[in-house]
Amino acid sequence: MSVLVIIGAGPRGTGLLERIAANAPELLPPDRPLHVHLVDPHPPGAGRIWRHDQSPLLRMNSMAEDVTMFTDERSTIEGPVRPGPSLAEWARRQHEFAPYREVEDPAVRAELRTLAPTDFPTRRAQSAYLDWVFRRAVADLPPHVTVTVHRDTVRRIDGPADGPQTVHLTDRTLTADHVALALGHLDSVPHPRHAADADFAARHGRFHLPPAYTADADLSGLTPGEHVVVRGLGLAAVDLVALLTEGRGGRFEPTADGLRYRPSGREPVLHLGSRRGVPYHSKTGYRLQGPSAPLPRYFDAAAVDAVLATARPLELRRDVWPLMAKEVGFGYYHELFHAHPERTALPWSAFLARYDRHGWYTPELTTLVAEAVPDPADRLDFEQLDHPLTGLELASADELQTHLRTHITADADRRADPAHSADLGAFLALLSLFGQLPRVIGSGRLTARSIAEDVDEWFFGYFNHLASGPPGFRLRQLLALSEAGVVRFLGAGIRIERNEPDGTWRASGTTVPGHTLTATALIEAYLPKHTVDRTADPVLRDLHRAGQVAEEVIADDEYAHHSGLITISPDDSRLLDPTLNGAPHPRRTALGPHTTQRTAAAFARPRTNSPAFRQNDKAARTLLATMATHPTPAMAS
Repeated sequence: MSVLVIIGAGPRGTGLLERIAANAPELLPPDRPLHVHLVDPHPPGAGRIWRHDQSPLLRMNSMAEDVTMFTDERSTIEGPVRPGPSLAEWARRQHEFAPYREVEDPAVRAELRTLAPTDFPTRRAQSAYLDWVFRRAVADLPPHVTVTVHRDTVRRIDGPADGPQTVHLTDRTLTADHVALALGHLDSVPHPRHAADADFAARHGRFHLPPAYTADADLSGLTPGEHVVVRGLGLAAVDLVALLTEGRGGRFEPTADGLRYRPSGREPVLHLGSRRGVPYHSKTGYRLQGPSAPLPRYFDAAAVDAVLATARPLELRRDVWPLMAKEVGFGYYHELFHAHPERTALPWSAFLARYDRHGWYTPELTTLVAEAVPDPADRLDFEQLDHPLTGLELASADELQTHLRTHITADADRRADPAHSADLGAFLALLSLFGQLPRVIGSGRLTARSIAEDVDEWFFGYFNHLASGPPGFRLRQLLALSEAGVVRFLGAGIRIERNEPDGTWRASGTTVPGHTLTATALIEAYLPKHTVDRTADPVLRDLHRAGQVAEEVIADDEYAHHSGLITISPDDSRLLDPTLNGAPHPRRTALGPHTTQRTAAAFARPRTNSPAFRQNDKAARTLLATMATHPTPAMAS
């Protein structure tokens, strides 16, 4: 019997197991039995991030119909497509999908009964879906593939490249022919730049929270009425605000004008700021109003081939982004012209013929859009979307609160109104970029500085700002909290300084020159950036110390970029091992956001040919083909 150990039984480990179930009938003969050990201290399926044991206030930022764990007719994979229900479909028809088991939590059962396809579910609802997906993957395995789940933590892996691997758990070991690291989102030891604030807080008895997963953070040290600087306005900040307001007994009441917040008196006062100074754009709460755009059109394989054939070193923003932007613009204008033709001044065919001919950053395209789309509010402006407060200077903090409430109201209104469904067209086109973007990043043609500044910093930050925002109701709640004085905005370009004499932090920004806020607590409200040299995961830490995993370092004559990601083979996701001269380790695989397979950190949407499905399928097929011919099957101890 061959043995595979999958470390991490969350969505990525479950997805790998699903692909093993799909591919095993073809690749693994019945006389080559396989036993799979899944090791995770958290529940299989959901894993840590999506476990049931977290606040019911925490939500997904995707609609129920936009979340799937299954391949479909759009999936370009070598293995068999095995369709399955989205979260919305499963919630509506649970009894029809084997293996059925009633959800234990009565609150989650009630939520699932009434969950609409366009609702934003709680994370607990997603946990129930992932639990079922895991049980289905196990049920779909052929008889000669069996599974054991260990609710435990792997401490280290050792073993020769040409022999069995020993996987050390807390109080036992497993001997495996192959090990797959599906570790999911990981913690890191705080970056040294946070050490000064941590030391400052310790000296003065203040509260300081470095980047963390909000559901796991201990916020009990924040006292009622305490002034807290919150750096970050993304999803981590949104979750934080929910836990410190509703989570402390406050409540939102509907009014004729929106929402009113009734404080409990236990809330701190939260002062929110960031580089942009505004929250991530709200998710849309509707479907396309016109036909889907035939994507890709400008950022397809042929276009990428042409870019990569360029002789000079490439830069993403200069050489690739114009094609990407034009693709997003195509999705946007396709929806505008087809769903809202009354707001356009040209027939779609005439617009498209000219749009095809011109690059994104050209006067001709600017002229075309101005001619064809009379209202400037209907034109796609990436720069305004990216930094809406750029150049804005206001006279007072109160004026800033008014301005931000107006901005947030307009964003929430627009993303809730199907009249602006072109925004959803742009969002879907933005997602489609990941069909080819990994090729560009992995080509070796981008300069090291472009990978660092254009890809890892700018693009993924911009993508999150545009596409990974909160549900619209969260922005409505933020408005109510602002009006109640529980939340205050600091604006863009936030700067934070430590004041030793009184042990406080002083925060200021560029939007209100001269204004400074004094606070006794500081929270870095964004997710930790995982880097292998600071990883808190014991397996990766041990492998890194032993020199058996390599951090991605992209260098050229002008720049060296240390990404913090572990290097894997783009073909089959095997770990590249420095002790093997950088060759793929024959018995170790890694999948997930800690690897060099950069993707959007989100669940797959149905019919989008998710990169995660393609990676899982390749890895599963390689593993099974190896197991089918393995000469010395391992035994579990």
